[in-house]
Amino acid sequence: MDWYVYQGLKTLMSDRSSLTRSIVLWGYLGISLAVTFLSLTVVEGSALSRGMSPRHMWFLSLFLTLLITKAVFVLTLFFGDITRLVEGIINYFKHKPTTSGYIPTRRKFVSEAAVLLAAIPFTSFLYAMFKGKYDYKVHRQTLYFDDLPEAFDGFTITQLSDIHSGSFDDAAAVQRGIDLAKAQKSDLFVFTGDLVNNGAWEIEPYMNHFNQLRAPYGQFSILGNHDYGDYISWNTPKDKATNLDKLKAHHKTLGYKLLLDENIELNKNGDKIVLIGVQNWGRGFIKVGDLDKALTNVDPKAFKILLSHDPTHWEEIVRYHPSNIHLTLSGHTHGAQFGVETDAFRWSPVKYRYLDWAGLASENNRHLYVNRGFGFLAFSGRLGIWPEITVITLKRKMS
Repeated sequence: MDWYVYQGLKTLMSDRSSLTRSIVLWGYLGISLAVTFLSLTVVEGSALSRGMSPRHMWFLSLFLTLLITKAVFVLTLFFGDITRLVEGIINYFKHKPTTSGYIPTRRKFVSEAAVLLAAIPFTSFLYAMFKGKYDYKVHRQTLYFDDLPEAFDGFTITQLSDIHSGSFDDAAAVQRGIDLAKAQKSDLFVFTGDLVNNGAWEIEPYMNHFNQLRAPYGQFSILGNHDYGDYISWNTPKDKATNLDKLKAHHKTLGYKLLLDENIELNKNGDKIVLIGVQNWGRGFIKVGDLDKALTNVDPKAFKILLSHDPTHWEEIVRYHPSNIHLTLSGHTHGAQFGVETDAFRWSPVKYRYLDWAGLASENNRHLYVNRGFGFLAFSGRLGIWPEITVITLKRKMS
């Protein structure tokens, strides 16, 4: 791929001075080789006991940015070369050779077009890395229920998910997101998993940020697949278990009640709803959540809200469960951190992995809301699928 890009740049610089050509061509090769080398170092370093650091993620993100930019450049150039080949075949059979043979030389404007088209992903991914990953958006959703207790009509919930604190590289930007969440002044705050990438130490620099989130009816949280420490090597099983215990303690220090396959009643003016939280249960990921255990002693007729990190739990278990769970709040997918969302069209590559990957899904009067995530992971950026603060308002249907 680098050789092909090199040839395209060579054509583009054909009418420039020898010095300019050398700077551009050797500069390109130097940058490409350096980023590739650093990225290989990242792959090796990611096996370390503490996982990928923000610096590692930056190198990996630069590699991905250049890779996609090169791919667009090469495809454009290849299209031009196919045209040249067809023209050459026609010239051969018509016995009309050109000065360079039957196949004409590569046209400069094709290389110019390749540069212009390749600039689109290049600048977009740089925006994603420098701006998009902290461009927090508030998504509001109003849901109506026949059996919502009257006292909870208009009750508001702010949801964060997938903080992935080990990826952050700008504490001031993170604080802007927290301030935006605080400004919603919701009745209830919930966090739906993946506080860290791998280890409990990752949230520690941000404890005084996320402990600012308070709500009149409390702050509740669950664990996500990354919180169990399954993606790095531990010296002993005891070290891994100690890390999880420490992370659980951090939830308490943050002021969050961590729900581990359990439930709690929220009471208002004599009415109640039940908040349920399960450990992670996900297709292709760790499955330790026990919904039946979490529903112990819950009145089947009670209005129920479930916190479950992975939306495949709703797809495979919750929507078919004998107990009617009115609303499930999830995260996990990040919306792939890349995609397009407009009023008329929505796409992300994550749709090929998850049936419900962002926003609201409903079936048989049971609702799922998938938060797009507050943080980011691996790719140090977001493009089109911006970090989310969810505000849900519960409303009672008018009879």
